[in-house]
Parts: sequence; C-alpha cells; structure tokens
Amino acid sequence: MNLPKSVTIVEVGPRDGFQSEPGFVATDEKIELIERLSDVGLKRIEITSFVSPGTVPQLRDSEEVAAGLSRRPGVRYCALTPNFKGLERAILAGMDEIALFVSASETHNKKNVRMSVERSLRAFRQMAQSALRRGMRIRGYVATAFGCEYEGRVSIEQVKRIVLEYIAMGIQEISLGDTTGMANPVAVRTMIRELRPILGNTAFALHFHDTRGTGIANVVAAIEEGAAIFDSSIGGLGGCPASRTSSGNVATEDLVGILHEMGIDTGIDLDSLIEVARYARKIIGKELPGHLLSAGKVNWQGQEIAARSR
Repeated sequence: MNLPKSVTIVEVGPRDGFQSEPGFVATDEKIELIERLSDVGLKRIEITSFVSPGTVPQLRDSEEVAAGLSRRPGVRYCALTPNFKGLERAILAGMDEIALFVSASETHNKKNVRMSVERSLRAFRQMAQSALRRGMRIRGYVATAFGCEYEGRVSIEQVKRIVLEYIAMGIQEISLGDTTGMANPVAVRTMIRELRPILGNTAFALHFHDTRGTGIANVVAAIEEGAAIFDSSIGGLGGCPASRTSSGNVATEDLVGILHEMGIDTGIDLDSLIEVARYARKIIGKELPGHLLSAGKVNWQGQEIAARSR
C-alpha cells in the first residue's frame, strides 16, 4: 500500500466532546485538558464553540477557556463560529482559526442551526470575508456528508455544492463529517475520488464518528486514497445535539495507536496521550468508548514492528 509517512490529527474533543455531555465541565478542567493535549504533541486543537449559551450551555464559558490557555508556540487553536456574533466573539478572544459548520442535509441543518443550507452559506460568505481580512484561518465543516438519519443517503452532488461554495469563499480547509456514523470504506473512497478534482489547493480532512464501529476502517480507506488530515476526539467523546443516534468521534488515542502500528508518524506521544484520555475520563466522570483506555497500546516487548515495513 502507498501509505503516507505522516498524518495530521485535529483534536476536537474540547468542543465536539463537551458540547454533547449532559453536565457542565468546569472551566479550569477544560483548560487543563487542552493544555495536556498540547503537551503530548497535538498541533491542532478545536477548543470550544462561540455559540449561544442558551443553545449549548456546556460551552457557555468560551471566552474564559480562550483567555485561560497558555497558547503553546506551534499549536493552532480553533473555535466553531456558527454565526456573525460568534465570529465577533472569536475575534475578541484572539482565536487563530475559526470553523464554519453546515450540513449537507437540509433537515439536519434546520434542526441543528434553525436555518436552510442556503441561508447558512449566505451568512458564511460575509463571515469568511471578515475573518480573512483579519488574517484568520478558516476550516469549513460539511456535516452529514455520508448520510443523514432524517433524509437517508446524501448525494455527492449536495456535498460538492457546499465544497465549491467554501472554495469560492477562500476557505483553506474543508472537513467532511460523518456526523451520524453512516459511512463505510467504499463510500469514503468514492467521496474522495469525486471531490479531489475540484479541491485544487484546498486542504481536506475527514471527521468520522464511530457510531456503528466503522470509524477506524473508514480512516484506513481514506488514507489509502491520499487523505492525511483527520479529526478525532480524546477518549472517543463527541456527538451531535441535532442527532438522535450520533455517538462519539473516533478516539484520538485509538487513531494514533493504529497509525503508529501502520508505520505512520503523527508527532504524538501515545503513552502520554493515553494518560490524557484517563484525565478526560476522570473529569467527565464516566467510562469513555476509547479502546486503548482499557486495553492499552500494543506491547511488542521492545520489538519494532510496522506493518508498512513487512
């Protein structure tokens, strides 16, 4: 297989994970988790969402979290900004990068942000102009790119439409989200092959939820098609408030573990990362779905084994 030498991991647990928890995680614990994630080698972390506190009370401390971070050199911190007010708050908080979020499914988008897809994109055009003038980086999510629990299969043409809109806005990176965990390796391969010709210099990432246990399989399929940026969540935290069935993202420690076993570098210290997952479990106060949390990493007793070298 023609595997890449390295892969970039975008940690989304502090946002995607905490927004889905029924309880409120204390601000100092959120900050501590992000700092620990920064210490293990992660270079990109989505720390929060500047969303209405009434809509997502779990993230009502966005400004406090952003202000409390030590901002490690070389680490890029991102926040979700669902609307212009959220963008203004992110600017005042000194964010390096913002993320926009729209669903490929009309029904899911209306349930999630109470807007049609077109209305969301119309707002994003102005937001992107404002952010880019300030030198901010922007990544654009396409949620439900592989399927919607309300509408079923989502056509590639629906996804392409949003991708082309994002490219026209000047967004630097697009993340395709399997929000409801309905993707499979064949669908992933097909999606990447269809989108690659229109992406140009725009980077693309994959954001897999592990709702049906297919997350890692989908990652491997994407890697074999040339993908090299993946979103994941510490401990397997995550979900979507607008989804009835969506569970957590692929666990960061599980993803890093399998990539290292395949001989692919991430720049992340896996032993330390598992300790961070244990800290996440502690502050959440319940068992998390990440496999390495219970099984630990593969122990070859000193042997250096990489599947790619065999």
